[in-house]
Amino acid sequence: MTHHNRELLWWQTGVIYQIYPRSFKDSNGDGIGDLPGITEQLDYLAVTLGVDAIWISPFYPSPMADYGYDVSDYTAVDPIFGDLAAFDRLVAEAHDRGIKIIIDFVPNHTSDQHPWFQESKASRDNPKREWYVWADPRPDGSPPNNWLSMFGGPAWEWEPATGQYYLHSFLKEQPDLNWRNPEVKEAMFDVVRFWLDRRVDGFRIDVAHFIMKDPLLRDNPLTEVPWQAMHKPMGEYDSQVHIYDKDHPDAHRIYRELRQVLDSYNSDQPRVAIGEVHIFDWKKWAAYYGRNLDEIHMPFNFQLLNIPWTAEAVRQIVDLQEASIPSGAWPNYVLGNHDEPRLATRLGLPGARLAAMLLLTLRGTPTLYYGDEIGMTDGAIPLAWQQDPLSARAPGLGRDPCRTPMQWTPGKNAGFSPPGTSRLWLPVADNSDAVNVERQLGDPKSILILYRKLLAYRKKSQALQAGQYLPVDKVPSGCFAYLRRLEGGDRVFIIINFNPHPVEIQIPEFGEGCLILSTHMDRSEDIDFSGWVLRGSEGVIVELR
Repeated sequence: MTHHNRELLWWQTGVIYQIYPRSFKDSNGDGIGDLPGITEQLDYLAVTLGVDAIWISPFYPSPMADYGYDVSDYTAVDPIFGDLAAFDRLVAEAHDRGIKIIIDFVPNHTSDQHPWFQESKASRDNPKREWYVWADPRPDGSPPNNWLSMFGGPAWEWEPATGQYYLHSFLKEQPDLNWRNPEVKEAMFDVVRFWLDRRVDGFRIDVAHFIMKDPLLRDNPLTEVPWQAMHKPMGEYDSQVHIYDKDHPDAHRIYRELRQVLDSYNSDQPRVAIGEVHIFDWKKWAAYYGRNLDEIHMPFNFQLLNIPWTAEAVRQIVDLQEASIPSGAWPNYVLGNHDEPRLATRLGLPGARLAAMLLLTLRGTPTLYYGDEIGMTDGAIPLAWQQDPLSARAPGLGRDPCRTPMQWTPGKNAGFSPPGTSRLWLPVADNSDAVNVERQLGDPKSILILYRKLLAYRKKSQALQAGQYLPVDKVPSGCFAYLRRLEGGDRVFIIINFNPHPVEIQIPEFGEGCLILSTHMDRSEDIDFSGWVLRGSEGVIVELR
């Protein structure tokens, strides 16, 4: 469906930038990034880079068993990140610069240190007992069913004091809330209202598809075919077909009600809900938009994260998303986040440059991960420094390498912490003296300058913001080409050569055009489509005449 720019909302035309707060900017020298550090860098985000919204990963009070995704208080700020006054200053200064604020909402589970859970586990007749998922053991004392934790082992933890198991889809320190209890739903909706009252512009909903499970607690069937999913391997977890422990149809009722809460705040500015939905069945994934587009505004599309980096594979995903989303729904793309190896590590720097052009020219809302704009690579984390609980439970799957501190300048601590800071929460990557914001701002061909130019062009191009996506077939093998076209208006042609070698492009029916930007950053010229050469690992944007 084609929209005119006037009809689009900020979260449709804008570009979202994810900040992992522990790793973005340390303002006080304790080695941990914080909210005042983000505020310090708002001019970088708004002016130097040119993004429109920031999504901040959890900053709530937490024992940090899973680095903030185990929340012990949903309506406060952990002291390591600042306080509510620091959050309010961040929101106000971001808004002054035209930047929207999206925060993480973690509805599936709390910390086991949350007062709600402390009450729940105190006794079987405690008023908050049914706020979590408790179940009796099987006759032999084993867990109630075969469900597994995403982080390894059974998804059930025995609580001897009350003689029952509680459910934890992730760490045992992250007990699952019981969303079938109306009191839980209202308490969590009150959390949403608390932050909306503090002028946040939207929420990224953590593991949105987990909140409702099979009420009968039936066993998951075992996988009968070799693992072929499009997500990264998860070890024992992949031995089951997860049909009962997540993605229950009842979740959609909750999101329709949550949407009503968000919409009730839309009088001054439209609010947005973005869902982390790791479902690789397109129909089930698209269901989270809602039958009447009345649930999550955008379920994150992760399909590009773990596919072969080829023109054919990428085009297939783009075409499938375009075909799968409901009429009038808005697409989106993600190429990196705090759970995945970094773009420059997965694809190499030439591939990361192509990824930048792809992400910022496809139809829909792009999400960037902090540091990808400078080509940051995964850090090598010595065993003594490893923090991620997944590292010990599933060796090789730890996420610390993609969460290393942002590289601002050459020198000690890469400008992330004051020079006198003795130890950072994670070490800066070894290449920080060469790969950093300061150096790249002085290099007209750097990947940071490429991102700046892409973001600036996207901001002024109605075709990129609102135009149709039309794939172009008449290109050499190994190339992905598409038009972004406004009805009766501008046409922008993007072609990306995934081959390491040059290819000749012959599309005479396109006539002539003006090459606006190359990922090589070294040409801007008129193009004759009867025959011209696209270099190896090059992508270009061309305005057609």
